[in-house]
Amino acid sequence: MSRNKDRLGLGEASSPEPSAPVAAMGANIFSFVAPTEFVQLPSEGRYYTPGHPLSDHETIEIKQMTAKEEDILTSITLIKNGVALDRLLESIIIDKSINPKTLLVGDRNAIVIAARVSGYGNTYKTSITCPQCITDQKYDFNLNDAGILTATEVLANLPEEVQKLENGTYQVILPKSNLTVGLRLMTGADENAIAKQIESDKKQQTERLVTTQLSRMIVSVNGNETREAIDYVVNNIPSGDSAYIRKTYKTLVPNLELKLGFACASCSHQEQMEVPLTAEFFWPEQ
Repeated sequence: MSRNKDRLGLGEASSPEPSAPVAAMGANIFSFVAPTEFVQLPSEGRYYTPGHPLSDHETIEIKQMTAKEEDILTSITLIKNGVALDRLLESIIIDKSINPKTLLVGDRNAIVIAARVSGYGNTYKTSITCPQCITDQKYDFNLNDAGILTATEVLANLPEEVQKLENGTYQVILPKSNLTVGLRLMTGADENAIAKQIESDKKQQTERLVTTQLSRMIVSVNGNETREAIDYVVNNIPSGDSAYIRKTYKTLVPNLELKLGFACASCSHQEQMEVPLTAEFFWPEQ
């Protein structure tokens, strides 16, 4: 839904009125405002702490991308520093009190997909390798077919060993150690921190993807919220518990479901495939 009324912000005229043709041309130019729309948030605002601008809000208003946003997406400096997506979100979100880094990952994904669809359309042409015949080919995905897993659906299907707390976190009992760990949904800031840590680890040839992710998810162990307790558990829990946390976490995250139908042009193989969000995502073939 668009809502552009009262967003012109032209100010009051203080100079003599221009001639009619000039006035008409000026009105045509300066009365144009980028359309806006409301995007459904997978989280439904149910995981944000009280006081956050999106607490208990089911939607967020964004404006359509313009040439200004394309500048952001093509900035080598922003891309290199890993902040291009944050700057894009800052630019298109109408409510400027919202810090994009605090957005839950699922909500960020929903906004990014909506911005791409409104800016370039719902068809996403990208390169795909068929898992059956290993043929590389171009394939058109319809982004409007992306499903959404809402907080309502997540909470309606919680396993017995998982409990959602009022502060937006979950309590999970681990099957091997029988420890009770508190888990929180990760945000854009967490994604950025994980990416930076992985990049740093690569330089030192010590990659720690699993423990880095766990250290961002876990907020308590048997009620103990100290960093010391969390770090100890992250580095010492049985691999079975580690795998259980990561598997369970995926089911607890309200998000877009970007597995869409694929049909191979060579061998006719069909399956649901994860849509690869490559650089082509924001730069469709013109």
